[in-house]
Amino acid sequence: MSRLSRRDLLRALGGTAVAAGVGVPFARGVRGATSTGAPLPSRLPLPRPYQRPLTLPETLRAGPGGLYTIVQRPGVAEILPGVRTPIWGYQGRFPGPTLRSRSGQEIVVRHRNELPVPTVVHLHGGHTPAADDGFPTDLVFPVGTGPVQAHAGHHDPLARVAIGSRDHRYPMRQRAATLWYHDHRMDFTGPDVWRGLAGFHLIGDDEEDRLPLPRGDRDLPLMITDRSFAADGSLAYPVRGDGPGVTTRYAAGVLGDVIVVNGVAWPYREVPAVRHRLRLLNASNARRYRLTLDPPPPGGPAFAQIGTDGGLLAAPVWHDAVEIAPAQRFDVVVDFGRYRPGSIVRLVNTWGTGGTRDVLEFRVGAPAPDGTAVPARLSEVPPAEVPVTTRTFRLRHDPVRGMTGWTIDGKPFDPALSVARPRLGQPELWRLGSDFHHPVHLHLAPFRVLSRGTGGPGAYDHGWKDTIDLRPAEQAALLVRFDDYAGRFLLHCHNLEHEDMAMMAAFTTT
Repeated sequence: MSRLSRRDLLRALGGTAVAAGVGVPFARGVRGATSTGAPLPSRLPLPRPYQRPLTLPETLRAGPGGLYTIVQRPGVAEILPGVRTPIWGYQGRFPGPTLRSRSGQEIVVRHRNELPVPTVVHLHGGHTPAADDGFPTDLVFPVGTGPVQAHAGHHDPLARVAIGSRDHRYPMRQRAATLWYHDHRMDFTGPDVWRGLAGFHLIGDDEEDRLPLPRGDRDLPLMITDRSFAADGSLAYPVRGDGPGVTTRYAAGVLGDVIVVNGVAWPYREVPAVRHRLRLLNASNARRYRLTLDPPPPGGPAFAQIGTDGGLLAAPVWHDAVEIAPAQRFDVVVDFGRYRPGSIVRLVNTWGTGGTRDVLEFRVGAPAPDGTAVPARLSEVPPAEVPVTTRTFRLRHDPVRGMTGWTIDGKPFDPALSVARPRLGQPELWRLGSDFHHPVHLHLAPFRVLSRGTGGPGAYDHGWKDTIDLRPAEQAALLVRFDDYAGRFLLHCHNLEHEDMAMMAAFTTT
């Protein structure tokens, strides 16, 4: 990894005032940091971990005509034992219901907004037409209201505004993969997702079905988040008045002190001593995780990675730990048959301390019949193409309208400005540079990581990605090709506080 000295990076960012402005000790933001952000302590007594069982979100069934309908509305969740926490949720739940679809079979999802604010839905990782992708200004206002000036200073003549509901068409012209959907409202994605607006969307296909991978109740989607709580049990979040963004201390990112999996704080799961597939999703606003098993299994690495953001790898990759940044997904297989029945095995975050180290406890039961395996070959992945165009983007801290902010190439997000116009069907090389930790997400197309700094891809860069974990003072090269759909899409940081404070850029495919 290419690194700058502290002095060089300070000079590049414009001086030491930057460090104070982002609310994180500067040395932690450059070397040895696990996440860019500041901890937000809860104000009520927290329970001991592993008291309540893991729950799996229900699968949403299609209605008449194959239409899926989701109502966005307030709800109440029991995230902490015995505590009623108000949320905003899809179907009033956190996480929202899981959608399951098939590659090549188009679906339509109707989102009805019964919340007190406008919303936007993005299918993260979806190969989706621009009109249905969830551009941040394509607002859906609540039922019974009308359009208002929601974002002063950000007039967007191309915005597609709706009242009450919107139908999203998803052609599903993509391979099997673990996707998720979440709110993408301009300037307010962070608090909206923090309140609960997130859910899984799992795509299947014939190639994956032919593999002897764990299925059914041994296929576990795991949405891992961090949250903090006010004294009354509500979700705490450091909003900056009525405007976008957060207070200065948290401008680098909000780090909660409670780890939540599928809407339950520090749950446990009873598992038979057989292989399980874990679909790991980091749905946190800013926290990065290094996940390991404690104790490690005998006889070799804990995790067989079989997939990533964009679906199956060509072959499994074995890890003792998985490093996962916000918005990334890792599909792994864990063989609990390597443990003795009665064992307690914990999924822990070695980048956390105290309660942020605990994640999920597995209670290993008796052996059971297990016809699964991790094949040596998983998928056919075409060779890398030769790019015809090179583009460079730099993500950094900058003042935005006189306040702490984050930019791409020194410019805050302007929905009316396209920073690139890639042609459909042509491979391109995109070079990204960072100052702090930036999990960079690209809409419409998956990409392949070609290099980091002066080396090749990192240990967690295998396969097709839609989010890359850029570390402080690092550069990376991505190979990407946009296909099928012309229109406006986004490049942005998926640290949601960075995103809300202007670290987005629009590009237009032609």
